[in-house]
Amino acid sequence: MTINAIFWDVDPEIFSIGKLSIRYYGLMFACAFFFGYIVFKKYLTSKHLSDEMLDKLLIYMAVGIVVGARLGHCFFYQPRYYLDNPLEILMIWKGGLASHGAAIGAPLALWLYVRKFKLSFLWLIDRIVIVVALGGAFIRMGNLFNSEIYGGPTSLPWGFEFVRDTSRLPTVPSHPTQIYEALSYLAIFVILLLFFRKNKMNVRDGFIFGVFLILLFTARFFIEFLKEFQADFMVEWLNRNNPDYDPQALRQEFNNIPNLRKPWLNMGQILSIPFIILGIVMIWWTKRKPAYFSKTPPPEPPKTKQKKKK
Repeated sequence: MTINAIFWDVDPEIFSIGKLSIRYYGLMFACAFFFGYIVFKKYLTSKHLSDEMLDKLLIYMAVGIVVGARLGHCFFYQPRYYLDNPLEILMIWKGGLASHGAAIGAPLALWLYVRKFKLSFLWLIDRIVIVVALGGAFIRMGNLFNSEIYGGPTSLPWGFEFVRDTSRLPTVPSHPTQIYEALSYLAIFVILLLFFRKNKMNVRDGFIFGVFLILLFTARFFIEFLKEFQADFMVEWLNRNNPDYDPQALRQEFNNIPNLRKPWLNMGQILSIPFIILGIVMIWWTKRKPAYFSKTPPPEPPKTKQKKKK
């Protein structure tokens, strides 16, 4: 028996109680933070980070990632729509998170955190990005359960027919790019974790951060070539004078718009390039300017005075 495609008809909702619904995407998002916290606490923390500090770090990162991802989606991909409907920026339950926005929001939240606790930013972010790669794998599996952000048509036997996505009819076997990205991020997580545990005393602060940026966003850049073409800010700008352009059109209609102009690179790829460059600069900087990086561990947290027993 020959497998031509995988028929994907998974309900994104696990169960519901009244108006409250539990979805696979939310579950995967929770798993990203839960397992990230477990891995960080077991393999990446040190005596300089107390349990209370770790709990607060989790809160800072969660807020930074969610807010950054939401704003990134709104202003990188559909700025005109959200500027016209600003209240919908807050309606995160309707969907719309961008990993490039999270890549900006997370470091900003981390910067606020290290300022409060007087820690080394690069010392900490080298550890954070390892579990971020693991979290990215969970998030992409959430996209798979939502039948979203997948690739173009393929004749490969592992192509998925996303029958629940009614924006492209009839359904055809497509690249499961969510799985491609999830496997890539999982591999990056394993590589960085093994490298850190073997070389953590011999690498300048910021080096792992640079390697992470290069590996993750290079993977994202090339996988984007397989994804289904979609409307974004660049497409809207290129077709601003095209009277037939309709960004709300269904995908099968979208590709039939007369005189449609498509950029060679999509928004995801364009946004990945600065992060790759930053990663290269970080690696070069750690080698050329070692004095700019911390040579000693961050200061220990202040010890709480214990009351003497009478």
